[in-house]
Amino acid sequence: MTKVLIVEDSPSFAEMLARRVRLELGFEVHVAHCLTEAVESIGQENEYLAALVDLRLPDAPDGQSVELALAYSIPAIVFTADLSDAMQENFWSRHIVDYVLKDGPENVDYVVRLLGRLHRNPQTKVLVVDDSRSYRQAVLRLLAAHRYHVLEAASGEEALAVLAEHPDLKLALVDYSMPGMDGFALVREMRRRSGKDKLAIIGVSAVGGARLSARFIKSGANDYLNKPFLAEEFYTRITQNLEMLDHIAQVRYMAERDFLTRVFNRRYFFSAGGQLHALLTRRSQPATVAMLDIDNFKAINDTYGHEAGDAVLKHMAQLLVSRFRASDIVARIGGEEFCVLASDMRADQARLLFEELRTAIAETPVDFDGQPIAYTVSIGLCCALGLSLDDMLREADRMLYRSKAVGRNSVTLFEPAAFDGCSPAL
Repeated sequence: MTKVLIVEDSPSFAEMLARRVRLELGFEVHVAHCLTEAVESIGQENEYLAALVDLRLPDAPDGQSVELALAYSIPAIVFTADLSDAMQENFWSRHIVDYVLKDGPENVDYVVRLLGRLHRNPQTKVLVVDDSRSYRQAVLRLLAAHRYHVLEAASGEEALAVLAEHPDLKLALVDYSMPGMDGFALVREMRRRSGKDKLAIIGVSAVGGARLSARFIKSGANDYLNKPFLAEEFYTRITQNLEMLDHIAQVRYMAERDFLTRVFNRRYFFSAGGQLHALLTRRSQPATVAMLDIDNFKAINDTYGHEAGDAVLKHMAQLLVSRFRASDIVARIGGEEFCVLASDMRADQARLLFEELRTAIAETPVDFDGQPIAYTVSIGLCCALGLSLDDMLREADRMLYRSKAVGRNSVTLFEPAAFDGCSPAL
């Protein structure tokens, strides 16, 4: 479990902070009220994500607690009631994570968000592009203090190669003055390959000022930094740009997902499903469309209540997601009805997979407040090559109603040769 050390002599403040970290982030928190206790805690367990450290303790009035954390390579977030410019410069030079003034509850919110980001940062890829090796190394040290996954490039051409190899890159710091491809040209090409909703770009230069800043923004950058910059400004701009990407991703997630079950929603199914079906058609690969409907769902709501019905829907969604690949699309398209578009699956494989799913659902009751609620599903399948997505959906829906007609809790597969006006083979 992720561990955080709090070194704070105020028991009430330490407990309040520890409670917030435990509840909101789920981290394990160790609290030390003095330097001696901090030494003992680190001696017993020094694998800490970070140390939240009071600058002045009764037995460490001159920042010794901060020095302790840094000596053990534990990222340090410094709490203080006041901080002189000289002390601030000294701490930034030692590569602390940040400092937080004890002047309001909003700063506790900031600390919790900062810890969450520190926890995620090893999966956040940042690219530093500059032809100066010494500058790259200085920036890499700043980024390492915040635990980012850092990549580097000495030219625009190298940067594009890194982007091709790491399409999940989140942030790029791009210098203007480089031999060959300059910063503007590189930003334009990077932006052509990755939109502002996927990649944040910060232009950097020691010359040009506001005019250069405007050109970077017009070329597609999100932000701009003048060299030399303060460490605090550097971290603030990086965090702000990454948080914007997080907000965009969250909005997209909410727009694409069903609010209750968290599987994809109807809108996403028809948008992404159309693209996936077109791709499979071009490659002459098989596709399977399944329509699934919970049997007698109204009776579940009437008997146990709507909260029980919601629990059944979430249970159904979890079983579906657990049995399909990330490349397949599982969606709730309305009420108690779900739809699956699976790629590269033959008809015999689809029949077997959905029969196993039907059986698993029937044999796995939902535990709702200690009460087991059994339910079944009816399923219609279409694996016919050459049909449009709409036609496959129509046939799968028709097969779903045939499954209902024969007594529910069954799977019916559309087979064109067998279904020309005839009864389906069950």
